[in-house]
Amino acid sequence: MELTGEALDWLGRPVSCRSCPHEAMHRDGRCRKGKTCVRDRRARRVERFFIDHPELSGQYLDHPYFEVRAIAAKYVDLFHLPALLADPEPEVRAMAALRLPASRVAALAHDPDRRVRIAVASRLSGKALLDMLADEDYYVRLVTVRRLPPELLPAAMADEEPEVRRWVARRLPGNRLIDMAFDTDPLVRQEVAERLEPRRLALFADDADLRVRFTAAERIPVEGLIGFLGDADPLIRETVTRRLAAREE
Repeated sequence: MELTGEALDWLGRPVSCRSCPHEAMHRDGRCRKGKTCVRDRRARRVERFFIDHPELSGQYLDHPYFEVRAIAAKYVDLFHLPALLADPEPEVRAMAALRLPASRVAALAHDPDRRVRIAVASRLSGKALLDMLADEDYYVRLVTVRRLPPELLPAAMADEEPEVRRWVARRLPGNRLIDMAFDTDPLVRQEVAERLEPRRLALFADDADLRVRFTAAERIPVEGLIGFLGDADPLIRETVTRRLAAREE
């Protein structure tokens, strides 16, 4: 919930409607100090102003407060956006990257700020997107593997970040899942066990992680349960017993 109270500008000074270029709009009720105001330091109030008056957003692309520029970039027409790709503030560049055609933002794939590269990864496709698997930031790579066509995901199977590899396991073509069955991270192996062809799940019978073995024991064909009968965990033994009993009913 937005706090009410004194309306302050981005420098912490009280907002003055008298000195505002939109004072006439205030008189007409088209903006309201403390609620819908482009001079307020609260982003929500600034955004309300541009929602109501997007035609004015182009006047604020050089505002000294980066948050105003970033919000204005969200509502300005596309013709104003290319210039913002060189803005000193990452949030402004990221907003421009999210709105411009992908062909115009590819150069920002090597932007020094991760927020910009994340925005770029959400726009690119093909080889340009595939190349972002080499990014140093794990979240950029995560966005990339979420968007790549499944047939290109083997390129990320050995990513150093387990969360990235988990997403690879979720989307990898079924015929390649076996290649990740012995991943060092148990949650990656569990993702594999969730999707791997059931008849191949016996390979997880001796897995070191309970979650992986349990997932396999629930999905493997009944005739393959013999490999789980002597499991050290009672929950898995109970699952095996339950499934075998259900077959005999």
